[in-house]
Amino acid sequence: MKVHEYQGKELFKSYGIPVMDQEVITDAKDAGPAADRMGGFVVVKAQVLVGGRGKAGGVKLAKSADEAVEKARAILGMDIKGETVEKVLVTTAADIEKEYYLGLIMDRTSKKIVLMVTKEGGVEIEELAAEEPDKIHKFPIDIRDGVDHGALAPVLQEVFEKPVLIDQAKDTVDRLYKMFVEKDCSLVEINPYSLVDGDTLVALDAKVNFDDNALMKHDDVEAMKNPEEYSRDEIDAKSFGLSFVSMDGDIGCIVNGAGLAMATMDIIKIFGGNPANFLDVGGSSNPQKVLNAIKIILRNEKIRAILINIFGGITRCDDIARGIMMATQQIDIKVPLVIRLVGTNQEEGRAILEEGGFSAYDELSEAVQKVVAL
Repeated sequence: MKVHEYQGKELFKSYGIPVMDQEVITDAKDAGPAADRMGGFVVVKAQVLVGGRGKAGGVKLAKSADEAVEKARAILGMDIKGETVEKVLVTTAADIEKEYYLGLIMDRTSKKIVLMVTKEGGVEIEELAAEEPDKIHKFPIDIRDGVDHGALAPVLQEVFEKPVLIDQAKDTVDRLYKMFVEKDCSLVEINPYSLVDGDTLVALDAKVNFDDNALMKHDDVEAMKNPEEYSRDEIDAKSFGLSFVSMDGDIGCIVNGAGLAMATMDIIKIFGGNPANFLDVGGSSNPQKVLNAIKIILRNEKIRAILINIFGGITRCDDIARGIMMATQQIDIKVPLVIRLVGTNQEEGRAILEEGGFSAYDELSEAVQKVVAL
């Protein structure tokens, strides 16, 4: 789960990480009073859940309240990488003397949280990572032990050099790590982590991602969820207990089990088709889930056929068949429906399908070739 910059900085502030004053607005005229309150010299920043805002023109400097209104008006409604800007952040402008980068990420290979830090932060950080990765220091942190300050000291010394900055960076790392662990983050970045006023380090931006699987532990994080991150189909699917991800193809997929769902998409590609979605109905064999799955898939106007691939274990084939029959009775399904039904209660399920005028395949490859042909 991603959050906007302003949400990330509010979280930073709650953990004692220094940030500048800020206010979020959705109407350009409100940028004036916000700028006045901050002394008139402000930055107006698009709030979208993608990177590259600065290069796209979504970050503008304003030297007065009137100019802040003008800049906000120019940014609101802008399209940045397919996202429409619906709100902007007005924040106190800083006289930046140097830009650093500070981030934490989960490294699944080492099973550790990795601190990344460099003295060359800013908008070109992606290019730096690709072209000169050695300039980014990577410091692994074992979650059982926490930050090893003795081992970290030389890294901070090399990057920040001056004792007053090293002390601030160390404090920020501690607070950022505490937030990362307590809030079940998957990624936290401060870019730029900037030197202002001679000897003060401030987080001038915030990128924070959370582990979706831990949201049930954090009502405050759940409350920050932004609807624009998810399509209507994904939101509805979650409410129905379905795992759903939209894709670009034209063959709708309904499968039980994430592994089988991914394998099904692979096999569709092997036989020359293109899957329109990942959809896992899960271990439950509630017929209503199948009905809801078909409804969601048919919203996609690109759909030219639907493949239902069930390998029943906990999932009962007869319940899946009942769900398919419910769907055919309640929805006008105008595209071909190809079914592979194997496993628990498969004979009962196939009997239900045959009574409704359908047949089911044994072999997945046959079913896939059929749906691709159709």
